[in-house]
Amino acid sequence: MLYTLAWLLCFFIIIVIIVIVFYQLICSADLEFDYINPYDSASWINKVILPEFIIQGVLCLLYLVTGHWMMFILAVPYLYYNMRLYARKQHIVDVTEIFNQLNQAKMQWIFNIGHFCSLLFITLFWNIYDALEEDER
Repeated sequence: MLYTLAWLLCFFIIIVIIVIVFYQLICSADLEFDYINPYDSASWINKVILPEFIIQGVLCLLYLVTGHWMMFILAVPYLYYNMRLYARKQHIVDVTEIFNQLNQAKMQWIFNIGHFCSLLFITLFWNIYDALEEDER
């Protein structure tokens, strides 16, 4: 029962991260199609970057505490990358450089979505597996 709850919590945390990354991607698309100005787009994106990093850190910590070592190993390189961006102060979208950084940032967000979708499917598999295993006992 405890493992199933841990997997469910991880599942919902990953869903939240995917929603945040989609939000960043939508803000960049709105900027690209000139629906919003660069200042608003940069401020909206910058508001969700730090919560995304914190939630991802909580996810890695949850994997570590619950003993899901393989999932922790899959999630920790991207956490390290985000920590490195934060330490170098490269995580903030600059209003004056947003158009120059837009293509690179969009590719990064698409990679994030792919990474977290793969974690989501693996988490969903293990959640179903643990639930079925508990029913057999």
